[in-house]
Amino acid sequence: MSEFQEAHTVSTLKGAPPGYVGYGEGGVLTEAVRRHPWSVVLLDEIEKAHHDVHELFYQVFDKGGMEDGEGTHVDFKNTTLLLTTNVGSDLISQMCEDPALMPDATGLKEALMPELRKHFPAAFLGRVTVIPYLPLDETSRGVIARLHLDRLVARMGEQHGVMLTYSEELVAHIVACCPMHETGARLLIGYIEQHILPQLSRYWLQAMTEKPLSGRLISALMVMSRLFLRQPRREEYAKRVKWCAVGLWRD
Repeated sequence: MSEFQEAHTVSTLKGAPPGYVGYGEGGVLTEAVRRHPWSVVLLDEIEKAHHDVHELFYQVFDKGGMEDGEGTHVDFKNTTLLLTTNVGSDLISQMCEDPALMPDATGLKEALMPELRKHFPAAFLGRVTVIPYLPLDETSRGVIARLHLDRLVARMGEQHGVMLTYSEELVAHIVACCPMHETGARLLIGYIEQHILPQLSRYWLQAMTEKPLSGRLISALMVMSRLFLRQPRREEYAKRVKWCAVGLWRD
């Protein structure tokens, strides 16, 4: 919501009023909900929006609808609104630094309320349900790493006809290299894009000069802090495996 830091940006969401430029074109938010009422609307980093933008949603939270710039009622009763904020993230990190002393969700919410009141009026907070998110633990980071590796596997299969597999050691290595961080899962995603994709691309280009890889099986795994890609010489019955070291993972 960083693009809605000025008061006049309210018209972008609900449409310009009569006599103003853009009247009759509809608002970005109201038109989207009008056309697709059964939607999930994500307002990311809501704390960056102007207070007038916050107040725009009061009638949505109270009555389940709002009037656009032309005075037409837009029904939000079948729309789910999710608001995210980074307010209090430092406090959450401090309180959850020691797992043994980590508070439950209720205690964490109570500790966050004073910080939230510094950025949002009480009328706004009274209309929303606050759900604090705990820092990502190793299990959660592993799930996210597998999710993005699975997308890479699917892409290799769909675009190149190659069946790519990966070991749990590789997942554990990615998790170990991406501890809890204020950027959340972005560090995991960036690590995969900066380390796995370049190594796989180099192996792919080198192998393509020798023989097409379509229909082949490639496995990615970690051995002694090194990433290895292996490809059987004969897929159906080969016992010997061709190992190709494609780079160190030590930073």
